Amino acid sequence: MDDSRDVDFDVPVIDIGAVVRGDDPTRLDAVVAAVDDACRRVGFMQIRGHGIPDTVTHGLADAMDTLFGLPLEVKRTWRVAGANRGYSPPKSESLSLSLGVASASGMNDFFEAYNVGVEARSFPDPALSESDYGLNVWPEVEGFRSQVQTYFDEAARVARTLTAVFAAALGVSEEFFPSITDHSIDVLRMNNYAMPEGELTLDGELTGMGEHTDFGIVTVLWADQVPGLQVLGSDHRWHDVTPVEGALLVNLGDLTARLTGDRWMSTLHRVKPPIVDGTVRRRRSAAFFHDGNPDAVIGTLPGFDDAAAYEPITVRDHIAAKLAGSREGTSNVRAVREAERVRAAARPGD
Repeated sequence: MDDSRDVDFDVPVIDIGAVVRGDDPTRLDAVVAAVDDACRRVGFMQIRGHGIPDTVTHGLADAMDTLFGLPLEVKRTWRVAGANRGYSPPKSESLSLSLGVASASGMNDFFEAYNVGVEARSFPDPALSESDYGLNVWPEVEGFRSQVQTYFDEAARVARTLTAVFAAALGVSEEFFPSITDHSIDVLRMNNYAMPEGELTLDGELTGMGEHTDFGIVTVLWADQVPGLQVLGSDHRWHDVTPVEGALLVNLGDLTARLTGDRWMSTLHRVKPPIVDGTVRRRRSAAFFHDGNPDAVIGTLPGFDDAAAYEPITVRDHIAAKLAGSREGTSNVRAVREAERVRAAARPGD
């Protein structure tokens, strides 16, 4: 059901500048309290004061424009089979299957993407497996690698700043998140909604990106200020979310929901075609996924392990099951709670 009219739904805007700058404790406490509230109520927030210069985000956008503007036959040469790296053409994925739910439209997702991330050889431990990380394929596009890597490093800093706030909000030690992320699988996915701009006659329900939850600990998202992103509220309705000027969207992933026994929310979201007044608009986004160490065992933290506790699972096994759904069409039978929330949103009268 599509309905974004509920005035009670909001994605809080939080300035984390006090944390980035290391301000006085009273300001830090206010940020921690605001983040805790957002994580409990929505699982999404918009953050300002993150410290990423405009020149860096503009460079990322320029790199994406150049890459996605190339002919499809050229982009396909950078497709990597069986790895979460390289190019994904339109309609090659179905993210709702990562939740064990078939797409309501019966169509695969109408976006194209390019993924880069950390590699096993980035870490000193020779026991780390390349299969957990993947090898980057850097396209031969002038300036692309440097512009993307610069943004990647900044987004990684923001993600780690946020996990420090999470630790304070959850009452765990400062060492907890570093202990499960010191060789984290971090991936930047650059998305382009590959629909030609102009007037559109809708024929059935097009899906920009199917309903899904993110896989890991936290996602840091840069996006155009163009409609399309929708978040599922506690009222079982989909709500439109557009980033405010200069802010990044942040949402929790499944592993944080597992850690907190769902006290903090890994919120379902999707992207509808970017259509404004019957006209397709261009829309881009770049999601930085901070997913955790592949060998880290994620279970519900003491004090949160009530009836909503999850069975422990390694980051490796959790991500593999999710990717098998979105990339390979294998329904993820483990995503029982998330799948039920998708079905609840589709029930008449809810």
